[in-house]
Amino acid sequence: MSGNLTSLVPSAFLNDLKNKTSDSHRKLESLPISASILSPQMKISDYTKYLSLMYDVHKNTENVIFPLLSEIITDLDKRKKSHLIQEDFNYLQYNKTNSGVVFRNKEITIPFALGILYVIEGSTLGGRFILKNISKINGLDKGQGTLYFEGYGDKTSVFWKNMLGYLAEYEENYNCGNKIIDGAIFAYESIFNHFRSTEK
Repeated sequence: MSGNLTSLVPSAFLNDLKNKTSDSHRKLESLPISASILSPQMKISDYTKYLSLMYDVHKNTENVIFPLLSEIITDLDKRKKSHLIQEDFNYLQYNKTNSGVVFRNKEITIPFALGILYVIEGSTLGGRFILKNISKINGLDKGQGTLYFEGYGDKTSVFWKNMLGYLAEYEENYNCGNKIIDGAIFAYESIFNHFRSTEK
């Protein structure tokens, strides 16, 4: 897999993927914990709670999803994020003592896993937008404690376009669009349930 969008015509599948997951995406963003990190009044306790939940998501992704895609996504090692969250924890002096299981599905195929990774990588793209808010919060305004949301820095857009390239190329070769979409919806729903389980 090349992941090179320049070799691909615009993919109707990618539009279909975005459209069919939009409701699940909005549902996740509607949760209070999701909204809290976009608030100008965000508290550090809200921030660490969000990071703790996303650590579970990324650790689970790296342990379960990455091994399935090691032959498909050539830059997969560069897409790991749990170590960035751990560094943010260190700065915030936050000790995470346990991790939750996010993706509870024993039948995760390669296209299904690609759908999950689509959601995870999309959160990195969105993180650049969130960074604009959190970098103004007292305690996070000195460029520390925000490594996770910095994503791939100024290469974030390139990583995202490459991800879309991998998806479009795999779907074109294997005609498995519905399975990829199912994986993406499953990811949104799983993260939603994980976030909601911590609400008081």
